[in-house]
Amino acid sequence: MEFPQDLKYNREHLWVKLEGNIAYVGITDYAQDQLGEILYVDLPKEDEEFSKGDQFSEVESAKVNSTLVMPFSGTVLEVNERLDDQPEYINEAPYDAWIAKFEVKDLKDLDDMISAEEYEGGLK
Repeated sequence: MEFPQDLKYNREHLWVKLEGNIAYVGITDYAQDQLGEILYVDLPKEDEEFSKGDQFSEVESAKVNSTLVMPFSGTVLEVNERLDDQPEYINEAPYDAWIAKFEVKDLKDLDDMISAEEYEGGLK
C-alpha cells in the first residue's frame, strides 16, 4: 500500500492534494482496499457548496456503501467524470482517481489533516 508524501490525509481515509486554495479530494489506497471493488461513485455537482463535515459523496462497493464527509468548507469546481463510467478506477489508481476538485473557503480547515507517516501509523 502506498501513501504519497505530498498529500494530506484524515482519519476518515480521505486524501487532499492542495495547490494554493484549490484541493483535489479522493479516497486512500487503504480505503479502496477495505471497500473492495467499487461499483458506483455519487459525484457532487459543480458549483455546489459544502461546509466542513457535510456529506459530499458516496462510494458504493461490492461490500458496503461509504459516505464521504468534507474535510474543509468549499465549492466544487470540477468532478472526475471518468468515475461515472469507470468507478473501479479508484481501485486501480486511488491517488489519480480524485473525486472532486474544490475551491477551499478557509485553509485553516485543513490544519487537522495529517501527514502520510501519521496516517500510515494510525492504520497499525
